[in-house]
Amino acid sequence: MAGSVLGEGFKVSTWGESHGAGVGVVVDGCPAGIDLCEEDIQRCLNRRKPGETRYSTPRKEGDVVRIMSGVFEGKTTGTPISLVVENTSQRSADYSEIANYYRPGHADYTFDAKYGFRDYRGGGRSSGRETIGRVAAGAVAAKVLEELEISVKAYAKAIAGIEISEDRFDLNEMNNNPFNMPDKEAADLVAKKADQMIKEQDSIGGIIECQITGMPVGIGETVFDKLDAELSKAIMSIGAVKGFEIGDGFAAANLRGSENNDDFICVDGKVAKETNHSGGVLGGMSDGSTIVFRAAVKPTPSIARTQKTINRDLDNVEIEIHGRHDPMIVPRAVVVVESMAAVTILDGVLKNL
Repeated sequence: MAGSVLGEGFKVSTWGESHGAGVGVVVDGCPAGIDLCEEDIQRCLNRRKPGETRYSTPRKEGDVVRIMSGVFEGKTTGTPISLVVENTSQRSADYSEIANYYRPGHADYTFDAKYGFRDYRGGGRSSGRETIGRVAAGAVAAKVLEELEISVKAYAKAIAGIEISEDRFDLNEMNNNPFNMPDKEAADLVAKKADQMIKEQDSIGGIIECQITGMPVGIGETVFDKLDAELSKAIMSIGAVKGFEIGDGFAAANLRGSENNDDFICVDGKVAKETNHSGGVLGGMSDGSTIVFRAAVKPTPSIARTQKTINRDLDNVEIEIHGRHDPMIVPRAVVVVESMAAVTILDGVLKNL
């Protein structure tokens, strides 16, 4: 199976399955001399760890990371960094009955059709646990970007159609609610909606927004390797993401050119823009302003209510999916989006040297 490697200057290769011995990532291209320890990575992994709130899967995993190579005396050596997280709470028996049928919204059918074989325990490589490697790599990338004074910050913009208010926007509030929403009132409304979904054995989706500040001008290439195209590829590679937009995105389709263009101005002897409809990218290259993009995250496909499907013998059947699943993916996916953005930005920066 190909497709588990991303990047050129900063190359990331994830490995492992949800119910295997563990999951992890190999990071190649990290500059030498960057301060890095397991706690730097653990902080990020704790943000996506299951079982932390009643609104995430009750599967209890410590998700403790170990650095296997590439770091000596607290600093990166410039050689490949191997990061490992062991699986400790597998309950593969929960999935034994799905070996013979295809779960709606999952990759069961496409895996079978392509390979004639699949790891049905929690989805194998298609499981959300694959994102552990992404988050670990993102933590490494963030440490390098910090040295360059580039910051990447994602948050839940909307869940179940309940959107944060710009008037109440407060990034510190993200730490006070289980949804990673920078708006207390919106988070309270989402809590009520989530409780309703749990009772109804259903799930909900949402939108994650990400802002990247401190960007130099000119990161990215023209034509096929545009920075926004690279970001789109990285974010869309996250299993639950079904849409991507940058700047005004789809809203730009309803604007006039006079409304959508960002006028250039001079501020303190430097080029600036009066607005940022472009989302910080022009012609595929960073323009020096804040990069703003959004990712649409689908509802969790594993739900306990009865659904229709077929088995491998093509019989029509009804199923109820058992196991431990998130009523929503958005809160735990925030750090995944942030990590993939950090990996992509650093890759672009290193290729620009």
